[in-house]
Amino acid sequence: MADTTERRVARLAKQINAFAKSHGGSAEGSLAYIGRIGTRIVLVGENGEWGDLVAPTHDIAQRAAERAGITVHETLDGDLAAKIRTGPYEWKRMAAPLSIQRSQIGAPANT
Repeated sequence: MADTTERRVARLAKQINAFAKSHGGSAEGSLAYIGRIGTRIVLVGENGEWGDLVAPTHDIAQRAAERAGITVHETLDGDLAAKIRTGPYEWKRMAAPLSIQRSQIGAPANT
């Protein structure tokens, strides 16, 4: 079990670092418990782009963020939220009825 946990932490840290590298060189984040699914890691890159990952537990999410060396904020508001750059895709999703909104995964870049 410890090996599996370590692999998950390492994989998430690698994904966080890849996100940071491709979005300006650094990132900040916030962790949010999402029930039995686990903990959502919301990432905001230096360039304002954002994305998220899901860890199976809060402990794994916290350890991955620490291993990646990102600053973790208590909540996704204030200074962190102000750094998020939204584009036409997000505005279109916000205007769409909930029944037809789709996942962030695979969304186009904010151009």
